[in-house]
Amino acid sequence: MAEAIPVELRQTEEGWQLYRGGEPYLIRGAGGDGSLEALAAAGGNSTRTWSTDDIGPLLDEAHAHGISVTVGIWMGHERHGFDYQDEAQVADQFEMARQAVLQYRDHPALLIWAVGNEMEGYESGSNPHVWRAVNDVAEMIKELDPNHPTMTVTAEIGGGRVEWVHNRTPAIDIHGVNSYGGAPSLYERLQEGGATKPYVITEFGPVGTWEMPTTDWGAPYEQTSTGKADFYREAYENSVTGAPGMSLGSYAFLWSSKMEGTETWFGMFLDGGARTAAVDVMTELWSGSAPADLAPTVEPLELIGSASVEPGAEITVNAAAGDPEGGSLREEWVLRMDSGDYLTGGDFRQPTPIVEGAILEGDIDGARVLMPDEPGAYRLFYFVYDEAGNVATANVPLYVEGDIAATRMPFWVYEDTFDRMPWAASGWMGSSEALTMDGDHSDNPHAGSNSIRMRLGARKPWVGVAWQNPPNNWGEMDGGFDLTGATELEVWARGEYGGEVISIGVGLMGDDVPYPDSDQNKIDNIRLTRQWQRYVVPLSGMDLSSIKTGFVVTIVGRNRPTTIYLDSIRFIR
Repeated sequence: MAEAIPVELRQTEEGWQLYRGGEPYLIRGAGGDGSLEALAAAGGNSTRTWSTDDIGPLLDEAHAHGISVTVGIWMGHERHGFDYQDEAQVADQFEMARQAVLQYRDHPALLIWAVGNEMEGYESGSNPHVWRAVNDVAEMIKELDPNHPTMTVTAEIGGGRVEWVHNRTPAIDIHGVNSYGGAPSLYERLQEGGATKPYVITEFGPVGTWEMPTTDWGAPYEQTSTGKADFYREAYENSVTGAPGMSLGSYAFLWSSKMEGTETWFGMFLDGGARTAAVDVMTELWSGSAPADLAPTVEPLELIGSASVEPGAEITVNAAAGDPEGGSLREEWVLRMDSGDYLTGGDFRQPTPIVEGAILEGDIDGARVLMPDEPGAYRLFYFVYDEAGNVATANVPLYVEGDIAATRMPFWVYEDTFDRMPWAASGWMGSSEALTMDGDHSDNPHAGSNSIRMRLGARKPWVGVAWQNPPNNWGEMDGGFDLTGATELEVWARGEYGGEVISIGVGLMGDDVPYPDSDQNKIDNIRLTRQWQRYVVPLSGMDLSSIKTGFVVTIVGRNRPTTIYLDSIRFIR
């Protein structure tokens, strides 16, 4: 039976140093679900998780590739509905953490226990109830597992974070910091802030969506993949290798692809696996040698004329890209609806719909684009591939002017796929960290080829998902649709075993926000059967002139995982 590899944190004359199996250990890590074999081949030696859900196979695979794992113990977020003054919730969370420590403490891949990830929120981060719960879990870990240090992960270091981590949570050994635009200056800022404990940059990468300049309508400009790669290098050289005695290493974000802000913002790979220049830079920094075939380079796109245009207008964009080895390149242009969803906190998001037929002509030097008739925000993407399949990316935000118009019926919320649907399933609430959702589930749909499958983990009180326009619109943005004339919201649903309890509804936001839903209605305590059943939310007499939240579903948790299926969700007359 495999045994734990002891990990020790020592303070020497040169400062803090991590030791694994008695040898000095600098974390050369990346977070994400990409290939661990590729990570090891690039010179990486570690990965991290954000929770302990089903991580046994990952730990085994990591160990087989010589990769260590910082194991995250998820701590509830108040923005998801977790209440740190609810003794029962906190006790249940503590017990789940304890069971995870007992289960994985002897695994040889385990490196560090990370107690929570940004659980302190995004304001001052000074809720004493949160930090008490963090320290309690860390104390428990130290009692059960003396072979691995403890860490907690915060969203940057502002507010009270340095004070709480370094001075008021004594059971925490290491400060993990998720830092993007501020990563190059993190070492200097921690010193100025009075930090005494060592740190790990637990997420770093491009400048964040919340840190970039924006358009007049609030859409952030995104760095090109070339600009992002330069920023990865600057952050690493300033705050990892440039901070001996304080930095124990880092985890680049994200060793995979992800829809967050845009389809390309944080992923070091594209969805199909194409490698960007960020991987090249990290390979060089980890291993000392850059890959033989580097990803293409790209300049920011040059828009000819205004980015805000009338419906149906044509726009022209110039581009410039190159191949470091002088090889041939091929390009792809794509116009998508923009997410409008830039402050996700890492929550799951669906890709935004592609606008079919928008690219009138395009080549390596630019494109001519026909903008849609539908008003709203869009984003034009430029992908450049070399002969090896490596990629460079750039994009530019665009806007079609106009007002919300009344909508023809039936008006679909979901029909066979999340793609090209008017609302995004972006408003995750409650125990969202324990929810998985698949919009292309092909087994036994009600109609067509797919349905939605939602699974809530065991012993979670509830979870909810709101379909929003624009995505992640909690009433701070205009948007939505005029559904005047609709009389019913029709939903087909079934449970995995029968007896699952859900609620469904239309509208969510009241007059306490700048842009509320024009009306709301819901049906509570629906008990599902194993067969597809039709459920209806009545809409007659409601003000449907501006519905930002087109559909809301809530699942009531049980002692075992709860799985439900939804299909054919639409507004009808």
